[in-house]
Amino acid sequence: MSPERRVWLGAGVGAAVLGGVTWRLLGPSPSPTPQDDPQARLWQLPLTDPQGRPLSLAPLRGRPLVVNFWAAWCAPCVREMPLLDRFAQAHRAAGWEVLGLALDKPEAVQAFLARTPVGFPVGMLGLDQMGWLRELGNPAGALPYTLLLDARGHVRQRKLGELDEALLGRWREG
Repeated sequence: MSPERRVWLGAGVGAAVLGGVTWRLLGPSPSPTPQDDPQARLWQLPLTDPQGRPLSLAPLRGRPLVVNFWAAWCAPCVREMPLLDRFAQAHRAAGWEVLGLALDKPEAVQAFLARTPVGFPVGMLGLDQMGWLRELGNPAGALPYTLLLDARGHVRQRKLGELDEALLGRWREG
């Protein structure tokens, strides 16, 4: 191949690569699917309550939502459950909801809720969902972990560690 042809071939390959990179950066991007968007995935989770009955999240949509990831073996999680229950009762009339998602065994959650009942829905997640917690902004995968979602379902606040009344009040006031 002549040197002139090599230059033209190299220029053509370079233009094709540049065009592909430009298309990738500036072209249309696919819409995120629930699998790609950890926030959207929440609404797609096939949840059950601690007794194994299906738990629908549909009634919680369109409202500010406090989502608390917890376990019965986690001391700070256990301490904050009555606080979350009081918050749910006090602000439900104003449209607020609370959802507890337990990363634990159903039997342990049932026993805890028998001793410390709460008036908000509790769903079961397996320990295999720790990776999802990391995607939701909890790189350590530690508990308790709490999210505040706005009425559109977007995460507005995150808290790793035990909640307190002052923080929940700031979240509510917004």
